[in-house]
Amino acid sequence: MKSTNIMDPKMTIDAAHDYASRLLDLEQRGSSDTEGALYRLEQRYGISPNQILHLKSRRAKICDVSLFARIRGAYLDTCQRLVAKLQHEIAIEKATTDADLADLETRARALAEEIAAKKAALK
Repeated sequence: MKSTNIMDPKMTIDAAHDYASRLLDLEQRGSSDTEGALYRLEQRYGISPNQILHLKSRRAKICDVSLFARIRGAYLDTCQRLVAKLQHEIAIEKATTDADLADLETRARALAEEIAAKKAALK
């Protein structure tokens, strides 16, 4: 008999924990910036500090689909911003030196496209 479980196996509490942990780590601007990072994440993505901290500390027993989607979307958005920053740094380096950075540009572009595709799949 076919399973009636409608949950995607990738949408687990462990996956939500991983996204919340990485998201907070990427947003922090130092070891003492947890409150600031939580505030910025709440302002930018509408995810409350308690939700992030409960997921990060593994105190959350469940994670509904809408929260999971917001956490994953926020993580992908953060990745997209970091890749854009990297592409900008590569462009600056290319403009100020005679280094051949074509391979880095190609890999950064491919990564940006992959992230954009994953974000588009969320919608």
